Amino acid sequence: MAKTQPQPKHNSCTKFVFMITFACVVGLACIINLASSFSLYSTYLSITSNWVSHKPPFVIVPKIREDPEISNKIGDVVLKKKKGHTSDSKRHLSATFADLPAPDLAWEQMPSAPVPRLDGSSIQINNLFYVISGYGTLDYVHSHVDVFNFTDNTWCARIDAPKYMANSHLGVASDGRFIYVVSGQYGPQCRSPTFVTYVLDTHTRQWLDFPPLPAPRQHSDFRYAPATQLWRGRLHVMGGSKENRHTPGLEHWSIAVKHGKALEKNWRHEIPIPRGGPHSRACVVVDDRLFVIGGQEGDFMAKPGSPIFKCSRRNEVVYEDVYMLEGDMKEWKVLAPIPKPNSHIECSWVIVNNSIIITGGTTEKHPVNNRMILVGEVFQFHLDSLTWSVIGKLPYRVKTTLAAFWDGYLYFTSGQRDRGPDNPQPMKVVGEMWRAKINV
Repeated sequence: MAKTQPQPKHNSCTKFVFMITFACVVGLACIINLASSFSLYSTYLSITSNWVSHKPPFVIVPKIREDPEISNKIGDVVLKKKKGHTSDSKRHLSATFADLPAPDLAWEQMPSAPVPRLDGSSIQINNLFYVISGYGTLDYVHSHVDVFNFTDNTWCARIDAPKYMANSHLGVASDGRFIYVVSGQYGPQCRSPTFVTYVLDTHTRQWLDFPPLPAPRQHSDFRYAPATQLWRGRLHVMGGSKENRHTPGLEHWSIAVKHGKALEKNWRHEIPIPRGGPHSRACVVVDDRLFVIGGQEGDFMAKPGSPIFKCSRRNEVVYEDVYMLEGDMKEWKVLAPIPKPNSHIECSWVIVNNSIIITGGTTEKHPVNNRMILVGEVFQFHLDSLTWSVIGKLPYRVKTTLAAFWDGYLYFTSGQRDRGPDNPQPMKVVGEMWRAKINV
């Protein structure tokens, strides 16, 4: 019988080497693909970091009523520790632009606004809180007013805005019945500002016409969210940014008003504001003094040639300046600066017990990655000593908050919040409302 010839050993070795080589090639391809995906994702976050995203890559603090293990106290310790969870849930941030030391406040979540909004405006009249327009997303803007009733803590009404009224970056002021809405941006993305002005009669909920801001030949006095306030029987409008949204305006006008109507045909020039800038600064009248707090120069502006006025980034400088006008109105006085440069606070303030309280905002951009940094502190400006203190922290860092005060509680709603306790960059636009008892 013929013997079977043994198979050469090198054949099996060759197959083994081939299989190992193939597996290595496939593994290397997977790693390259994963790295490429991560790079694209990082690029996407870089582009969208200062605007609206619908799917934030972090866990948002749940609503208190949705999780029985969530603490009613939101401050440095954001969440109660889950069973078996031992990690520290305190807010951390690198030393660069870290949060300022501040006591905790016991924040309670209230009914959210009917819609989320960014760059909206607000006015409180007694127990009613009027929250006006704003962005829903970069491509969608609101054209209505939501009304919150503090006596029963409900959103009780909606008032549609005039067709041609600006949708964001509004200047607003009120005499206790009439709400004056001045200038602002009309439409989504980074469209041009308008100079039209309207008045809302809160008793009848009807809109009234009002003389527009001055508009010279080149429309250089159109304004994004100028500092606006009623003082000594006149509606004052100052600063803001000019039509290209990047050039600060120093002009200051006023016009006599009564019962929602202008008593003069033309706006009057007043002493220019020392420093201009777009939507950003708090403008407050108290004790016959006009205060202008914080602000910035520069903002997003429309990309040249874009048919939809697509927003593109521009250099922004946030400042800590505080100015006061009083007496004969011939000179702006420079006061103690706010504890950190702060903007996006135009409707983020309330007056409580001879002091001005300011919630949130944005500060100077990170010096390395140039990303926007949100503010999570609550500041108090003492009107007797003209000095500042930090009295608490918000449940999260947030800009363009809409603030109010009722029955001992500080309220705020809406704005654009941070990416999480460890990341102060802006991410999600919210409509949440919170309140905390304060003693100042």
